[in-house]
Amino acid sequence: MNEARPRLGFIGIGLMGEGMTRRLLDQGWTVTVWNQEPQRLDTVVPYGAVAANDPASVADNSDIVLMCVLHTEAVDRCIFEKDGVAASAKRPRIVVDLSTADPEATRQMASRLRSETGCRWVDAPVSGGPSAARQGAMTIMAGGEAEDIEAIRPIMNDLAANFTVMGPVGAGQTTKIINQAIVGVGYVLMAETVSMAEAAGIDAKRLPQCLAGGAADSVLLQTIYRQMKARSFDPPKAYARQLLKDLKSVVEFERELGLSLPVVETAFEQYATFVNQGNEMQDSASVVRLYEGSRS
Repeated sequence: MNEARPRLGFIGIGLMGEGMTRRLLDQGWTVTVWNQEPQRLDTVVPYGAVAANDPASVADNSDIVLMCVLHTEAVDRCIFEKDGVAASAKRPRIVVDLSTADPEATRQMASRLRSETGCRWVDAPVSGGPSAARQGAMTIMAGGEAEDIEAIRPIMNDLAANFTVMGPVGAGQTTKIINQAIVGVGYVLMAETVSMAEAAGIDAKRLPQCLAGGAADSVLLQTIYRQMKARSFDPPKAYARQLLKDLKSVVEFERELGLSLPVVETAFEQYATFVNQGNEMQDSASVVRLYEGSRS
């Protein structure tokens, strides 16, 4: 390990946080970790992560704190509660928020943290799923100042296959909303495509192979369609509640912009119907079950 490297903290050891932390440990980084549900730390501590009692303790032992938590409210809690990063006695230089959060709230939190502590902020939401997180193959879209981007670039090089700076603080989260519009609509579209192919009586399993390289081809067709067709949902690769939360954010952002986007809104309504049937913790791709038995 390069001793000149900054010490890292990681807050939020969910499916994505576990994969990213394991990846960073593999690459020789020192990582101090915290999670709201402490039992999740068992997924990373045996591999060299150091457990902390709270976010402030993570910050005490870190030069750069990374965070991947459920939503904007969780980001705010981890930074500004009395045991949060802002309360650290030895404040980190930079917070890198890998969560999916509201762009305007992100700008406000970043400004507040800097004014109160001097700590800077990069919003760097991620896409690609737990497998990509574990392999260092994620797509990361970032917002922040050039100096801070360069300071975290070695970390991003170990986590991402595609790291793109989209503008100042908040730009990463804005880009992630657009990403989630594509993904969320795509999940519902893949569910309907599976249902159509099965109902039509063709060899539905071969559809991704048949359409590969054509205008209809996509990562969603080659991965999520196949997962849906195989009904391969256990253990979950991502939770349905998270994609619903993201689609809700897309609809709210659309309305803030004064737009009316009926395809996005319909996808949100379909996904909300599925999750509200008690499927919050089911795999995101299991939304295909919403369409089972739907033929008249």
